[in-house]
Amino acid sequence: MLELTDSARKELESYFADKEKSDIRIYLAPGGCCGPQLMLALDAATDEDQSEEQAGFTFCLNKDLLARIQGVKIDVSQMGFTVEPTVPLPETGGGCGGCSGGCSGGCGSH
Repeated sequence: MLELTDSARKELESYFADKEKSDIRIYLAPGGCCGPQLMLALDAATDEDQSEEQAGFTFCLNKDLLARIQGVKIDVSQMGFTVEPTVPLPETGGGCGGCSGGCSGGCGSH
């Protein structure tokens, strides 16, 4: 279900260095120019989730969403964490016109 890069693992270890570890949810957020995107949040798993432990961190993902995307790769970029689905999400577009800089941010970030 999950691939966690070394750089993402190091970022998580740094973040939780002085905090108690909690579950990390992978969720589908409404997108800006490029449609919905996968994001991370601190949130406990529920009965509707699939959980997996990687490098001492517990990740949870809604079972229906997991069935759609088949898995994820979590990495780090200059903009923060990136969560890439194994099966790409449709690029349905958002409410702003003229996103010419790719899908790295929301409206007004180009």
